[in-house]
Amino acid sequence: MGMLSYYFRKSLTVCKDEVLVLPSRVAVGVFVVTILVLPLFSQSPYLLRILILSSIFAIFAASWDLLSGFTGQMNFGHALFFGVGAYSAALLNIHGHLPPWASIPLGALGAVLTGLIVGIPCLRLRGTYLALTTLAFPVILLGIIFAVPDITGGELGLSGLSRLTGSRLWDYYLTSVIMLVSCAVMWKITDSNTGIIFHAIREDELAVRASGINTIRYKLLAFSLGGFFAGISGGLYAHFMRIAGPSTLEVSMSFTVVIWAVFGGIVTIYGPVGAVFILFPLLEFLRFWPEYRTLAFALVILLILLYMPEGLFPYLRDKLETQCPRCKIRNVAKRKTCRICAAPLN
Repeated sequence: MGMLSYYFRKSLTVCKDEVLVLPSRVAVGVFVVTILVLPLFSQSPYLLRILILSSIFAIFAASWDLLSGFTGQMNFGHALFFGVGAYSAALLNIHGHLPPWASIPLGALGAVLTGLIVGIPCLRLRGTYLALTTLAFPVILLGIIFAVPDITGGELGLSGLSRLTGSRLWDYYLTSVIMLVSCAVMWKITDSNTGIIFHAIREDELAVRASGINTIRYKLLAFSLGGFFAGISGGLYAHFMRIAGPSTLEVSMSFTVVIWAVFGGIVTIYGPVGAVFILFPLLEFLRFWPEYRTLAFALVILLILLYMPEGLFPYLRDKLETQCPRCKIRNVAKRKTCRICAAPLN
């Protein structure tokens, strides 16, 4: 009982001193709580389906930001990892008779291996050349899938996969928890020394290499991590939809994840996640307006790019918070002095 009381008081202290001091952290806390308690107010199968797919695609979008946003390795073929995770999980489930809790992690490891295979020939490429090279890999894999339809199902894909759980509600909680944990892990990686090196590679790879850091190793690590989390999302998608088809490797899938990341704000992790939970439900709810659905989506994206070029969530954060010029700690915008070093805030 004493230990429970201690951890409870410690949690309250952390919440008071670390979370409630900044609007962005409060918003993240509200988002997490909302995700966890939403089924208490509505268990509509349609609503839960939208949120389950949003959670799956949020992992996918955050994994692109981890790879391309932080390291600058512009990947226009990120659907490759998503498709590899989906097809690997499907093959292991159908032919290997493995349950989802085994096929999804193994499928993610297959995506990691794919990340290494893709990363090695792309090590010396940057910018447009890297983007075009990565764009070719999903097309190559699609050709392989169509060439062996007896194994991959060809254009029809693989269907009849095992369900994630026994009910839509448990599907929701499973995907939501995996999304929250995965995004927290990715954010923690970017907030560590590894994340600092990723960011430095993005800004000036030559300077990082001159300082004695093995940039090749870190770029391969970025491809592997991005592939792993994208593979997790692909496996979840395959088992939730109970099918793994060529649509998981389409070029439109790769470009959609870039749109999500740019809309929400790259180099943040939370930006792409928030963008998915705004844009994906928006597209679903606009199905009643099919003639103008794509136009409305394009207008929303265009407005954000014109007036918030760094992304929606960095824009809102900069309006509500300000950074201390001395210690670089963020403070509420209305404060006159820094909450840590008491330096005046302009």
